[in-house]
Amino acid sequence: MDEQQKHNFMRYALRLARRGAGRVSPNPMVGALVVKDGRIIGRGYHRQFGGPHAEVFALEEAGKAAKGATLFVTLEPCCHYGKTSPCTDKIIAAGIKKVIVAMQDPNPEVNGKGLRILQQHGIEVESGILEARAQELNVAFVKFMRQRLPLVTLKIAQTLDGHIADAGNHSKWITGERARRRVHRWRSEAGAVLVGIGTVLADDPQLTVRLVRGPQPWRVVLDTHLRIPLQAKLMTDEWVKKTIIFSSTAADEAKIADIQKRGARVIRLETQEQGELPLRAVLEKLAEWQITHVLVEGGSRIFSAFLQEDLADRLAVFIAPKLFGNGLPAMELTGYSADRPLTLNHVRWRRVGEDVLLTADLPQE
Repeated sequence: MDEQQKHNFMRYALRLARRGAGRVSPNPMVGALVVKDGRIIGRGYHRQFGGPHAEVFALEEAGKAAKGATLFVTLEPCCHYGKTSPCTDKIIAAGIKKVIVAMQDPNPEVNGKGLRILQQHGIEVESGILEARAQELNVAFVKFMRQRLPLVTLKIAQTLDGHIADAGNHSKWITGERARRRVHRWRSEAGAVLVGIGTVLADDPQLTVRLVRGPQPWRVVLDTHLRIPLQAKLMTDEWVKKTIIFSSTAADEAKIADIQKRGARVIRLETQEQGELPLRAVLEKLAEWQITHVLVEGGSRIFSAFLQEDLADRLAVFIAPKLFGNGLPAMELTGYSADRPLTLNHVRWRRVGEDVLLTADLPQE
């Protein structure tokens, strides 16, 4: 099998893996193919958290024909007992001759051990085919495994002159339908959507997945003084039990009780010197809940705080062909200038309907 064929099969496995987006977290998205004589005889992907892994589906489809075949898998097969038994055992039992993986598993319980076990049983192993694409596919999982923190993406919808609301604090529908649909898909793939109390008071958002089919993420509100109205949509709709409010230790006990009666959760944290909630502690709490990706949707103070504290990993900025003249800026940062700008990495521009989407990685310390 030549290198081009290997790349083609791994591309297909990565496309299969992508089907698990939003349904397998905190596990990674994984795709697998069983190939024999240049032909795919089994395929699979990890479909839901706690369910069979991709290799299991691929080996089951291949059946006895898997003996002597090559297994392509986007992530190193697991070798430990978790929600399921080790995939390495199943690969060995199936009589697979060679395993080609895109990347090693950053999980400390695996991290090369799975490949070594396969080699010890006489199975040829090759690693690194389309590794960069595999890393990108599971960037949230990789960060979670290495830092025990969720990936943080700041999603901003702004006008060409940099405003997320006009002078009257009105902000609804800055971007077009196609951009909004994409945001709903991102929501369905994230573990949580986070906003500040200012956004709740100004817009009364639902933060639900409506324009696409997909799972509903947790809805997180940063609300130091517990100002959220009890009649807000986040407190009254069918997803109230998927709402988490972070507030200070001084928050009103009676209101906490009212909120929790509705099914939402309140987590109290000690505030920082300036009276703000500690963002890193918020992320650590969300990580305890096995949330690996947080989509931050507003507002300006929240965007600025995540950037200022070096806690954001990615930007996704929709720029609409509109001018407000005056209004609320998307962010206000200090400490940067023409001589010392905050420079973005891996910048991409694309058209999304009438809007333009900029995606970029933020520099990491």
